Amino acid sequence: MHVFRGGHVVDVDGVREADVAIEDGRIVAVGDVEAGGESDTETDVSGQFVAPGLVDAHVHLMMDGRPDIATTRGDSESTAAYRAAANLQAALDAGVTTVRDLGARDTLALDAARAVESGVLEGPRVLASGQNVVMTGGHGHWFGREADGPTEVRKAAREQLKRGADVVKCMATGGVLTEGAKTGLPELSLDELEALVDAAASKDVPTAAHAHGKEGIENATRAGITSVEHGTFMDRETAELMAERGTYWVPTTAAIVGILENGVEAGIPEEAVAKSEEAAEAHEQAFEYALDAGVSIAMGTDAGTPFNFFADIPQELELLVDRGLTPEHALEAATVNAADLLGLDDVGKVEEGYRADLVVLAENPTTTVSAWRHPTTVVADGDVVR
Repeated sequence: MHVFRGGHVVDVDGVREADVAIEDGRIVAVGDVEAGGESDTETDVSGQFVAPGLVDAHVHLMMDGRPDIATTRGDSESTAAYRAAANLQAALDAGVTTVRDLGARDTLALDAARAVESGVLEGPRVLASGQNVVMTGGHGHWFGREADGPTEVRKAAREQLKRGADVVKCMATGGVLTEGAKTGLPELSLDELEALVDAAASKDVPTAAHAHGKEGIENATRAGITSVEHGTFMDRETAELMAERGTYWVPTTAAIVGILENGVEAGIPEEAVAKSEEAAEAHEQAFEYALDAGVSIAMGTDAGTPFNFFADIPQELELLVDRGLTPEHALEAATVNAADLLGLDDVGKVEEGYRADLVVLAENPTTTVSAWRHPTTVVADGDVVR
């Protein structure tokens, strides 16, 4: 047993003084923990804060934050795998203990999940979608599974499930980083989305839809998609529909910020910058609509997109606060909400019986949200990795 002694616990239930004991990958006690046996170890965290490890509900392990992601298209499988391994290590060092990969070439992310689980790689727990389901020539077609019509889409979804996908991801609209794609326009139709959801339901697996435009977001929501990714042009009516249906929103604010703060001068394709500039105001407005309607928000960064590095994932909590969430709401989005979206009922809290995914922070993140950026200790599945 390892005890973190003398600190404050901070999670969705608030802040309280408590020791935290972990053993065999689980939290076994929170409170006044008595000194144990000869094999027990302790870490003094007096004056510090023990919080849950972060959960990022939207990453791309095959990408590394380079200005133009299209330059990865010619990489070998081995090169892509090395990049994924480096991204996993960077995320873990930053205090991210669970990630959900929402689109990679072939079986890259699914293989990464198994490598972490078996101890071959050190990294956060990985849940993965396999390949995105995308219309022929649609957004991300070069690393997705192209499919047209409900029958083909259903088969494409079943192929990912056969591979062991934890979530089925599709592209409901165009996107910023695919040349020629129209960001807000629908790509998969309502009946195609319904077929995808139906296929996933047969395995009780959640679904996610890349959706920027109002019509695409509404199609995804009406089809029963579990989470809308990006949601850039959400309006008040759309937000109310999402809240009514219980659809999660994963805003991926860091993705648009990374492009806007660096621009063409940094090597980002001109078309991608122009699309981001057109979307920026709408994306900020979407937060007002979502918060007013009570849409459930889960943290996701789209890590891997231009200047959106895995080491910087905790920055997303600051961006969420900048967009109107309280630090407590941002913590909820990045822990229990994201865990719930991923189907994990024992992740995201510092509570007995939960998995021992923890970070130790020098400051209280509910008063200083930037505290998430500088964990002094990281525990992943019971192992002290930093």
